[in-house]
Order: sequence, then C-alpha cells, then structure tokens
Amino acid sequence: MSGLKMALPARMSAPLRIGSLVVQSRVLQSPLSGVTDLVFRRLVRRFAPHSLLYTEMVSATGLHYMRQLPRLMELDPGERPVGIQLFDCRPDFLAEAAVRAVGEGADLVDINMGCPVNKITKNGGGSSLLRQPELAAAIVRSVVRAVPVPVTVKTRLGWNDQEINILEFAQRMEQAGAQLLTVHGRTRAQGYQGSARWEWIRRVKGAVRIPVIANGDIFSVQAALDCLELTGADGVMCSRGTLGYPFLVGEIDHFFRTGEVLAPPTPAQRLQCAREHLLALWEYKGESGLRQARKHLAWYAREFAGAAQLRQAVAQFQTLAEGLALLDGALERLAYVPQEWPSCA
Repeated sequence: MSGLKMALPARMSAPLRIGSLVVQSRVLQSPLSGVTDLVFRRLVRRFAPHSLLYTEMVSATGLHYMRQLPRLMELDPGERPVGIQLFDCRPDFLAEAAVRAVGEGADLVDINMGCPVNKITKNGGGSSLLRQPELAAAIVRSVVRAVPVPVTVKTRLGWNDQEINILEFAQRMEQAGAQLLTVHGRTRAQGYQGSARWEWIRRVKGAVRIPVIANGDIFSVQAALDCLELTGADGVMCSRGTLGYPFLVGEIDHFFRTGEVLAPPTPAQRLQCAREHLLALWEYKGESGLRQARKHLAWYAREFAGAAQLRQAVAQFQTLAEGLALLDGALERLAYVPQEWPSCA
C-alpha cells in the first residue's frame, strides 16, 4: 500500500563507498546475461536514479580477439554509476579487458566468480574460480594494477555443500585488492534452486572489512529488509526479481531513502512498460531485439486475468506490429489510460 511506513537500518540511507567511488544508493542491479543491456538498464535507471547498474558479463577472451568492442559494453553517459562485468580465467586477458572497459566509461570493473552455467565454468570462469582461489587472487591483483577504478568481485558460497569456502575466499579477494564483494547465498551446485542461505553472508560480513553486498532471493522490499537484518550487509543486489519488473531496484531504494513502501505498478502499468521495452529493443537491435523481447514480454505478463494466454502469444510473435497489437489488446482489456513515466534524465 502506498504510504506504508516500515523501520529500516539507518546505514541504508548513507552513501555506499567502493574504494574511490561513492554511490548514492545501496541497492544494486545485478548483471544478468541476456537481460541487462542498455535498453533494460535505461528502464531500471528511470525508477532508480542513484543505483549502481551493471552490464551483462563480457568474455575477456572474446574481447581480446575483437577489434571493435561488443555492444554488450556500450554505455550511456546518462546511466552512471555503471560497472562492466568481465569473466575469464586469464589474468592478463582480464587486465586488458578492464582497461578497455574503463576506456568506455565504466565506473568500476566487476569480475564474475559466481556464474554456475556449465559453458562458463568448464572453461575456468565464473564459479569454477572458487575451486582455484590462488588463480582468483592473481586475477584480482592483475586487474587492480591495470585500472584506476575500483575492482569488485561477485561470487557464491562455494562449489557445493562439501566445498563451502566463501570465508577464506572472501579474505583472499580482499587481500588481493577487491574493494567490494557481492555474495550470492547459494553454491554453484544449487544453481538457483532452494533458498539463498543469507546466514553465510552474515559470516562473510564478519570476515572482511570491505563492503559486502547480499544477493539471492531479493524479490521485494520486505525481502531486502529481512536480508539486511539477518546479514548486516552493506546493501542488496537485485537479480531475478527484476525480470519483467524493472521497478524493483527503485522501489527498494525509495524505501531505504524514506521508509515508505510505494504502491506497486498495476498490471496495466507493467504492460505499458513492456510496450516501451519492446519498442526500444526494436530501435536498438532490430530483428534480434524482437527475438529477445519475447522472453521479456513473457516476464511482464503475470498476475492479471489473461496473463497466461498473453505469455503464450508473446512467445510466438514475429513482427513489431504483432507484438504491439498483443500488448495493446491486453491494455484495452484492462481499460488502461496511458500515463507519463518519470524522465530517465
């Protein structure tokens, strides 16, 4: 309900200091492969003007062999603060990629040491680095030496329940020069199953002096508050909760600033945002943007009468006109009157 007040930790209204970078929000948008492109980040930024955003993760090896930078690294000067996330297992390639990221305007460089996807881990990247802490530390040292901006790490609790080594790993990352650590409260083996084990994040917070950001199962303002109370973390990072819901980071940030819980957008307001998302993807990426839009529109279509039928339909549309017609038909059935959103500026 709009106007509802809740108690919040006092530290959450203070700026977040990441080395030399000062961020005026403690709510971060997670890097998400295939999701957090420039179009999506602009939507998140509209509702979260101060939050730290991240690009999709970029392969340092792929970047090494490219003359032109990939679109994944394209930044908008108006979206700062923003970080570029890199992944690989080669310290020299990662250092080289970090230099190029800073050249594009990244305010920090994040190293992915938590991705559980097999195609990443089998090549030595992502969460496989939890099994190679010396290499992980060498990577951080190499990148820290290469760039003048803060270097951060996103990781998990360990490879599996028998190999939870996050406390020692976190200390190694801090000693190597990482200036912030984001911890997803699951092991690599868990993937995204089960519940995030926030109690481990609390232990990480007690083991290091750098800021610790809690990640995993942050789907609402209440979840963010519960997580912070349990972990004592310095902030939260929103991931899957933003799929089809780019409002979440801003809702939590607003709460941290004011103690007020905003009314959630109506189904029709979410579909209006979906319509903008579709148009922006078409303008930015053309046909490939339409293909990508199908999954986004399916995520937006939930929690209203006819949502299941709309999800099925948007998974199959072939043209921009078809996609717009599906959304406009749903908006008409919801008797929606278009409204102006806050400016992205």
